[in-house]
Amino acid sequence: MADQLLVLNKDSDTMSVLDADTGETDAVVETDFNPHEIAVTPDGEKVYVTCSLGGSLLVFDTDGWELLERIEHEEFDFPHGLAIRESAGELWLASTYSSRVYVVDTETDEIIEHSPTHQDKSHMVALTPDESRAFIANIGSDNVTAIDCEERRILADPIVGEEPEGIEVHPEGGLLVANQGDGMLSVLDPETFEQTGRALLGENPIRVVSSPDGRHVLVPNREGDDVSLIDTEHVRDGEQRSWEVKRIGVGIWPGGTVFAPDGERAFVANNKTNDVSVIDCESWTEVDRYGTELHPDGIAYLPR
Repeated sequence: MADQLLVLNKDSDTMSVLDADTGETDAVVETDFNPHEIAVTPDGEKVYVTCSLGGSLLVFDTDGWELLERIEHEEFDFPHGLAIRESAGELWLASTYSSRVYVVDTETDEIIEHSPTHQDKSHMVALTPDESRAFIANIGSDNVTAIDCEERRILADPIVGEEPEGIEVHPEGGLLVANQGDGMLSVLDPETFEQTGRALLGENPIRVVSSPDGRHVLVPNREGDDVSLIDTEHVRDGEQRSWEVKRIGVGIWPGGTVFAPDGERAFVANNKTNDVSVIDCESWTEVDRYGTELHPDGIAYLPR
């Protein structure tokens, strides 16, 4: 079986399962209302989907796409960003309007802990490479919350920029935060939380995704209909800077972005053209489009 792309269609309440090589639809899986973000377990056996307006976290088996669990909680209010902490067998989830962080046991699929960030609109989650810390982007507070994953303790809430949303911890470059309000990429030291650099992006940047080799970062600009290509070489060489080297034209309202594991292609979900852009990572150009259902956003790559 060929590798697959898993694409969440927010206004169809479905997940499109696409052949990653051809774009053909292998399956369409029903979800709850308004699916937004997706995470695949490291063994590739399960998929977690946040249904933001449905107030649920769904768990699917990737073999036959059977719904295994529907996880709900009274304080889920727009459950959204999520990340899997493999070393501890945990899923970390941010609930936007209740500004809470949930920890789910990936073996039992039970909520084992939840706590407030004490910030406004806690939206996306990123883990350090060693999975010792989690960072939560707080759109309404212009900051990120740093959490010690073992002690479950908030360490700091450093200010970054206006309306931070996209967030990732680069293996060598530091904490990268895309601020949709001011169109800037903030670079922070993940240990000291000091801001070490800034880079200008496009209009309304909303995600940050590193290539498998760490050399490049893609940032989709939702209102620019393009993707910023960031060369991280100058973050790694000690200058503590990164900058945009190109903008790649894609569809309308690009959002969820993912690289293939070999780093040869990247895929960007375009909300308002109902398709996925295929980017060649040698030429850094769009080379194809795969059709989806209505308003695709969250996206994941499933090796087979």
